[in-house]
Amino acid sequence: MAEKIAVGHENEEEKDLDTQLRPRYLREYIGQDKVKENLSILISAAKARGEPVDHVLFCGPPGLGKTTLAVIIANELGVRIKITSGPAIEHQGALGSILMNQEHGDVLFIDEIHRLGKVVEEALYPAMEDFKFDFVAGKGTGAQIHHIDIPRFTLAGATTRQGLLSAPLRERFGVVLRLDYYSKDEIEKILKRSAKILNIDIDDEAAQLVAARCRGTPRVANRLLKRIRDFAQVRADGRITANVANDALDLMGIDQLGLDEVDHIILDAIVNKFQGGPVGVETLATVVGEDSQTIEDVYEPYLMKIGFIKRTPRGRIATEKAFAHLGVVKIPNKAQLAMFTGDEDYE
Repeated sequence: MAEKIAVGHENEEEKDLDTQLRPRYLREYIGQDKVKENLSILISAAKARGEPVDHVLFCGPPGLGKTTLAVIIANELGVRIKITSGPAIEHQGALGSILMNQEHGDVLFIDEIHRLGKVVEEALYPAMEDFKFDFVAGKGTGAQIHHIDIPRFTLAGATTRQGLLSAPLRERFGVVLRLDYYSKDEIEKILKRSAKILNIDIDDEAAQLVAARCRGTPRVANRLLKRIRDFAQVRADGRITANVANDALDLMGIDQLGLDEVDHIILDAIVNKFQGGPVGVETLATVVGEDSQTIEDVYEPYLMKIGFIKRTPRGRIATEKAFAHLGVVKIPNKAQLAMFTGDEDYE
């Protein structure tokens, strides 16, 4: 059984449901075909040699299955997995405790690995390379460095911001795999799989409608499916039809492109309060009332993918698509004219 060290905000029932919906083996995993192929080769080769899998780094926006893939690696190898996050490993001693409780071949999954403290990160280097944990005993001139052998293990790291990883840490991963947003067809398959597991009656048209509004993200798809199930149970006969799904999504404030209330607040701020931008992310976060990192990690990637905003050296700019989506006529402001023409007189 996988041993998990994690802190979440969901209640126990929601956690149990999420666990049920996660695929446990590669054959059950939908989408990310290139990633799956690479992992299949990696796992098969490690099994043949009788060795742990090389350290793996998963990159990409949140909700795409990085944690699930780490659990799958452990399940395919028949070993334990311990799950934690960068901010949760507060000091070197905490890392040492985790590493020394590993068994040969175990998987250690560190989510948000880019948020490890510098001292903790440096202590991780010898553990990844030489499978040793170094610590200093004593102080001053009497201080001594001790090297403790630890079992060979696999570190699976996940990051939404690969650029924030230090080069020494990134280079110690033998495999770097990037997850991208899922296609509408893949999300539809995930929805139908989840509906079957949860014993939810959903027709094909409804699944297609919901898939179009899931931002290409399985986590969002499963969350919306559970909320639509509640709506169908209370407002309909329990069966999810296209009309039921549409009414439920409208009530939740999810539009045709999958944008929610916060997305619209962000777009409205850039378009109307800052005349389309450019606006810095910290300023935008203050106006919107969201953490800047949440905007960068959760909202911006999808808004950029669908071509609604652009990042520039001077800040975020709303595109013509964003103006059209909000029904606003785009009129370039002075800052934009200066950026597009290079004429400082526009400033």
